Amino acid sequence: MRSTTALITALLLWCTPIAANDARNYVLATASTGGTYYPVGVGIGTLVNVFLQPSQKIGLLTLNTAGSRENIQLLEDNYAQLALVEALYGYEAWNGLGPYAEVGPQKELRAISSLWHDAEQFLTVAENVKTGTIMDLAGLQGGRLAIGARGSGARGSNLRILTNLGLDPDTDFELVNLDYAASVPALRRGQVAAASTPGGLPTGDVSVAFGTMGKRVRMLGFTEEQAAKADGGLGIWAPYVVPAGTYPGQDEDINTIAQINFLAVRADVEEEAVYQITKTIYEHLPFLNRLHRATQELSPEHALDGLPVPLHAGAARYFEEIGLTIPDRIKPQ
Repeated sequence: MRSTTALITALLLWCTPIAANDARNYVLATASTGGTYYPVGVGIGTLVNVFLQPSQKIGLLTLNTAGSRENIQLLEDNYAQLALVEALYGYEAWNGLGPYAEVGPQKELRAISSLWHDAEQFLTVAENVKTGTIMDLAGLQGGRLAIGARGSGARGSNLRILTNLGLDPDTDFELVNLDYAASVPALRRGQVAAASTPGGLPTGDVSVAFGTMGKRVRMLGFTEEQAAKADGGLGIWAPYVVPAGTYPGQDEDINTIAQINFLAVRADVEEEAVYQITKTIYEHLPFLNRLHRATQELSPEHALDGLPVPLHAGAARYFEEIGLTIPDRIKPQ
């Protein structure tokens, strides 16, 4: 697996002389380079290394991975100590559902903060569009659907959404496991009929799709009824608007759905380190805002929104210091 090779290389490089000096060096798992997780993760890592490594000896190495599902496995195996994770995967891992039904609840999983919304962005070509809504996928019976890379949060979320909508992903489509960077060229060349590329706005490879395909590419929307059905009563997805002008040539708002992404951490990471990381992120939000527009959603007021797992004690300490009340359901355990 490419990410495993990258991990081994990264960890070897991380064994610096600083590590022998009682440094607290951690690994942050992100996702593929074409989405939102990677650039934001690099930004968080940069903040930590610039502001905390010299004085606190807290360092953070950013690792690109397949996404949320692999990230939780990396946390479980302690190959990563922090990770960017979709709410759905956090919910399933904490409760031992879905892909975690056999291994059981992941009770060492903790949250540092909510981050931004991941908008569901189902792309297809204009000739496949009849209603402009997600149910146009039903007309692609047997067509090739780029569903996301194996181990990615995108793939798991897509399968859950399609199933909740009454579609059978395994029989209605020929599923193709492609990451974002491969999905857009495949759609442009007609190698897939549709592609799903969820992410914070704007998502890099979706910008490429609109920029290179023009009016040939369409993003399918959700009606209110379809949005509720796609969520399936989980409370994970909610209606969300992709504003006009988010992508090249996008003249109108697109009504879709979105879920929260959050910064996850192992429960056994030192409280003081998590406190310092949380504080550094929120005291330097303008830096992250310049890296990616999705981070403009980050604010202390919304830091606890939609978290599917309890807070880490270090994060809770920071939020209480700035006057937030921690809801009982996510108080540290």
